[in-house]
Amino acid sequence: MTDTTHPNCTCTRKKVRDEKERRDLMNRLKRIEGQVRGLQRMLDEDAYCPDILTQATAVGSALDSFCRTLLSSHIRTCVTEDIRAGREDAADELMETLKKLMK
Repeated sequence: MTDTTHPNCTCTRKKVRDEKERRDLMNRLKRIEGQVRGLQRMLDEDAYCPDILTQATAVGSALDSFCRTLLSSHIRTCVTEDIRAGREDAADELMETLKKLMK
């Protein structure tokens, strides 16, 4: 990890991911994107409300799964590395992240 600022977030840290992790996460996001486009199509085609809701629930579940996968990786790498390096606020940062995810 290196310190840097990303234009789309308020964070000041960055994680360098290996190619497999990056590819797997990106593939998940592309599938979710396709599901969202499907929702848009369903709305454009005046699909029946319960059908749209079922698809929207599937999108939500896919995004939840993406988040669980990313969180697991974060704990195994970033948090573990921070604790080993003596960064005492690592647990607090993790707890804040979990609070945001559990809203």
